[in-house]
Amino acid sequence: VQLQASGGGLVQAGDSLRLSCVASGRTRSTYAMGWFRQAPGKEREFAAAITWSYGSTYYPDSVKGRFTISRDNAKNTVYLQMNSLKPEDTAVYYCAATMKSMGIMHPNSYNYWGQGTLVTVSS
Repeated sequence: VQLQASGGGLVQAGDSLRLSCVASGRTRSTYAMGWFRQAPGKEREFAAAITWSYGSTYYPDSVKGRFTISRDNAKNTVYLQMNSLKPEDTAVYYCAATMKSMGIMHPNSYNYWGQGTLVTVSS
């Protein structure tokens, strides 16, 4: 599975941004897609996940109510709509795919990763 993320950029606090991740290759075995983020000097952390078949969504408390993950199965694309952005949301955002049904909020559960897209939120 190959993943191509896009949509990052420089925005101001309070603005919105939508990230996209296009999956190609052997996507039929994908159980879930996730977004993770990594700020400078920090560990990679979970931002959102969605199951491919049922569309069940998962968020950490830090983004709940502000971020929305969605998917378009026909386009093999996952989106991350980010609203009310804060400076602490600044990070490189990675999309990832997993064939596992457990631990989808943990980066170690993911088999495939995209190249990352930088989101910078200025105050």
